[in-house]
Amino acid sequence: MSICVIFTLVLKEFKILVVGIWCNRAMASHIVGYPRMGPKRELKFALESFWDGKSSADDLQKVAADLRSSIWKQMAEAGTKLIPSNTFSYYDQVLDTTAMLGAVPPRYGWNGGEIGFDVYFSMARGNASVPAMEMTKWFDTNYHYIVPELGPDVKFTYASHKAVNEYKEAKALGVDTIPVLVGPVSYLLLSKPAKGVEKSFSLLSLLDKILPVYKEVVAELKAAGATWIQFDEPKLVMDLSAHELQAFTAAYSDLEGSLSGLNVLIETYFADVPAEAYSTLTSLKGVTGFGFDLVRGSKTLDLIKGGFPSGKYLFAGVVDGRNIWANDLAASINLLQGLEGIVGKDKLVVSTSCSLLHTAVDLANEPKLDKEIKSWLAFAAQKVLEVNALAKSLTGQRDEAYFAANAMAHASRKSSPRVVNQAVQEAAAALKGSDHRRLTNVSARLEAQQKKLNLPILPTTTIGSFPQTMDLRRVRREYKAKKISEDDYVKFIKEEINSVVKIQEELDIDVLVHGEPERNDMVEYFGEQLSGFAFTANGWVQSYGSRCVKPPIIYGDVSRPKAMTVFWSSMAQSMTKRPMKGMLTGPVTILNWSFVRNDQPRFETCYQIALAIKDEVEDLEKAGINVIQIDEAALREGLPLRKSEHAFYLDWAVHSFRITNCGVQDTTQIHTHMCYSNFNDIIRSIIDMDADVITIENSRSDEKLLSVFREGVKYGAGIGPGVYDIHSPRIPSTEEIADRIKKMLAVLESNILWVNPDCGLKTRKYTEVKPALSNMVAAAKTLRTELANAK
Repeated sequence: MSICVIFTLVLKEFKILVVGIWCNRAMASHIVGYPRMGPKRELKFALESFWDGKSSADDLQKVAADLRSSIWKQMAEAGTKLIPSNTFSYYDQVLDTTAMLGAVPPRYGWNGGEIGFDVYFSMARGNASVPAMEMTKWFDTNYHYIVPELGPDVKFTYASHKAVNEYKEAKALGVDTIPVLVGPVSYLLLSKPAKGVEKSFSLLSLLDKILPVYKEVVAELKAAGATWIQFDEPKLVMDLSAHELQAFTAAYSDLEGSLSGLNVLIETYFADVPAEAYSTLTSLKGVTGFGFDLVRGSKTLDLIKGGFPSGKYLFAGVVDGRNIWANDLAASINLLQGLEGIVGKDKLVVSTSCSLLHTAVDLANEPKLDKEIKSWLAFAAQKVLEVNALAKSLTGQRDEAYFAANAMAHASRKSSPRVVNQAVQEAAAALKGSDHRRLTNVSARLEAQQKKLNLPILPTTTIGSFPQTMDLRRVRREYKAKKISEDDYVKFIKEEINSVVKIQEELDIDVLVHGEPERNDMVEYFGEQLSGFAFTANGWVQSYGSRCVKPPIIYGDVSRPKAMTVFWSSMAQSMTKRPMKGMLTGPVTILNWSFVRNDQPRFETCYQIALAIKDEVEDLEKAGINVIQIDEAALREGLPLRKSEHAFYLDWAVHSFRITNCGVQDTTQIHTHMCYSNFNDIIRSIIDMDADVITIENSRSDEKLLSVFREGVKYGAGIGPGVYDIHSPRIPSTEEIADRIKKMLAVLESNILWVNPDCGLKTRKYTEVKPALSNMVAAAKTLRTELANAK
């Protein structure tokens, strides 16, 4: 009997299912994390029902438990050896860590004890009396996390036992998991100083205060029977200072005693690990294995080849967790075999490049997807199978039929005539060598636009969308299913637009929007009308909280067969004498919020989209639309994580935006919108976009954007830093909004300042939207009077 079999029997005696990982004849498999929402967005609907008071906490917890159970069992049945737990969340994993550490800002009135839904969701969403915590993008993804607010007086205490409870929950189902925690150093580096704390406050100075809580969690996990623990430390892929790297050494040296007896994985993802960080990481004490993204971090391979610590496990992230293309199994096998020669067969673990949170859930829910395109794809459920197929193949258990089907799909994609359009390729290639800008500078354009538009000082507007009611969603579904005629559909949408126009006129908003009732999503709507895109029925991906998006799939060259928005925008403009914005999504945002083809550079695809949007902009102008908003909400999101790569990305991203509107007249006012990211470090590129007006998130980040103007950056175009947070149900008062505008006027000239919410109103209810916008307009009018009287 081999050692492996004896070890398996001993483990079974204690009812633990992880078997064979130490046997040199069994290749281990691992999943970094998995989507939480469910294949049909079950968690989304349960959350929103609970928030609306239509269901109980028990109802919500039952849905959550069923989802976790199905995910764990699915991975176990696929043969996964290291199955993650505590990657489920009711809102966000960073917020979960804040709850675990008891780092609740005082305004939420928490007085100790286990943190419940009331405090947890108040931090995430705000409530009637207090605003939510800041929300920003998770690295360069479209996922958002809740930013911890920390200061020297925070009292950390073990206040949420979620990680241990979920480990026990899985174990009771017969599945032994690897509990996942956001690592202590990344947690602090992802935080911000609390309100009233000096911005220069060193968040890492709190490391000694949070480690005791981590030790308590680890002790409970060990007592519960955990044999592995995973710390996610994604900050290690960033450009870190020597002081920040030293914090990792200090943290894991301190934790070493607590971690004794456990196998410890430090997981990184989303990019290459810099050489200095790699050296620090692989020298950490008490660590058993290291996880690397070998899809986006291919240069890390050179570091591994240059030296990997003897006796340690390498978790090789070869299955892409960020995109939906089927893995090239043959290429992955070659890569893994090379790694075997470096670390040894018994120390190599096949894994995903990052959590599968960022991809769609299951191709099985796409019966109507084009069969050829479907054969090219793998969603989260299929990626679990890919990981295990690779692991088994390395041990001589290759599934020949599975590998043959994969090879056939890759050959099909390479040869398919639907992928390449030569005319589009040539038009995009012609853009690379030249600049594209409007001929007149922005100050002259704004003067010409003001003569035409005749707007008051501090003009008011909204970002684009208005609430999407149940009736509206029903009618769109019925039209798509051909249950109602096109005439009936157009009549309904026309009435909806007319209603939105009347609401805005009654509120006395200056520049109107049509509310976008015909649009399901700001990217999908355009992708459905462009060539080179495919769409799913249930390819949902979590963006934040219960909010999900359904990214289009860009599989081929992109072009615009016909006008996409002119009909609706012209109709809306005919309903009012006030300026009506034509609403478009910009090329960079369409790119970054899609699953993008991986057979050509991203910038080439972006230029193709830019040319399509350029055609639409010029058609809108010809139709008499004088204000056109080209949203680039995701510009900052696509910024590479390493500073050395920023300039190249910003160059082609900004160029793509300028391509869309370089040909319009001076009197056509071009707006753009950006949301929920840290913009201060790219403000020069934002200025270089050369938009006439930019609206940008400001309220939830505690006016962080304004600091860049306090520091001397001069901005000559129109700008509308959001005056209230639309991602919270609370209604701000006129006085609160007026106070925000005054803070803006302290650093921005009144003749360039716009007044607007910080994002679209699609997810809100009219009972929230109308009073909030009414207060916003009242605040703008109050300030106009004050400014006039001050002259």
